[in-house]
Amino acid sequence: LLPGLRATLPELRTVVHLGEGGAADPSLLPYEGLLADAAPVDDGGRADDDPAMLLFTGGTTGRSKGVLLSHRNLLLNALQFQAAAPFPAGARVLHVAPMFHIADILMCMVSATLGLSNVFRPGFEPAETLRTIAAERISHTLLVPTMINALSHHPEVTGHDLSSLRSVLYGASPMPEAIIAKALEVLPHVAFHQGYGQTESAPLLTILPASEHRVGNPRLRSAGRAVPGVELSIRDEDDRELPVGEVGEICARGDNVMLGYWQQPELSAETLRGGWLHTGDGGRLDEDGFLYIVDRLKDMIVSGGENVYSVEVENALQTHAAVAECAVIGLPHDELVEQVHAVVRLHEGAAADADALTAHCRETLAGFKLPKGYTFRDEPLPLSGAGKILKRQLRTELA
Repeated sequence: LLPGLRATLPELRTVVHLGEGGAADPSLLPYEGLLADAAPVDDGGRADDDPAMLLFTGGTTGRSKGVLLSHRNLLLNALQFQAAAPFPAGARVLHVAPMFHIADILMCMVSATLGLSNVFRPGFEPAETLRTIAAERISHTLLVPTMINALSHHPEVTGHDLSSLRSVLYGASPMPEAIIAKALEVLPHVAFHQGYGQTESAPLLTILPASEHRVGNPRLRSAGRAVPGVELSIRDEDDRELPVGEVGEICARGDNVMLGYWQQPELSAETLRGGWLHTGDGGRLDEDGFLYIVDRLKDMIVSGGENVYSVEVENALQTHAAVAECAVIGLPHDELVEQVHAVVRLHEGAAADADALTAHCRETLAGFKLPKGYTFRDEPLPLSGAGKILKRQLRTELA
């Protein structure tokens, strides 16, 4: 492939080759040879708060931002995770989530600090993931909700010995209650933990432990409580702290919060104002400190002067037996400003029309929250590289 790449990259000057086979192309510099010929470099010492990683956000609600994370951020968050949802000695960890995403980077950090065994797959494919869990006797893994949904409904889920699987951490996007209920049904021996956070917090802010994962438990709708070393606060548009139960922006502080955004000092100052990380997520805290996420603030729909949280409508739709996946967005409307619109993919062979889905949602939702329009798709909904549904793309396509 290299000659073709060189033709399209005129500024490319140096290519370093790792492994065998490089001798066929004399323009390649051998990595081991470079090491052998080089003198050690004194880096002058490294401080805990020096940048260790530049990681880009998913860009699901806007332009991707470069997040500067320090050595302290990364190591501390691995320890925070271990305090909240400990991995045992001898755990075997499967990596199928993308490794450019902070969620699986956290799994790598935890595995490294504990010296665990790791199995890496080139990507997520449901049947291959099930086979790998059985063949490699995997005990722990991280999955995003779209992956759990695919595994839970896969015809081979009962055809493999998955008894070794002890724990699944999930997060990165909202988890519809119907999907986690299905996972608890088909994998009753597995301890599920939900993690909430973002790249800017390296990433973990809260954990909902396995003990709360019971169908019918109201706290199954929550994202859990803050991990050790993290403080949460719900704040209004004027940065005033709101009382228990009121919805506002989720803010957090702790030593796992980023140094700032790369080359964006104004945005860094705005996001970290007052010493708090402003997450851009809307949520509320209950009297016991459990966090309930209502929506990304940018995904909230304002229809006829009322706030409609897309996650709430998606949860209602997802409980219909025919719905495989869905996304709820706001589309422009002359009178309402925005109209609630649902994009739905049905399970293969299932049938349901707009009237049936609206009648189903009416059982649990107020009338102003009901979808006023539907788009039915045969193909899966568009996903980011991290497995999040790209609502921004759907809005652009359908506006």
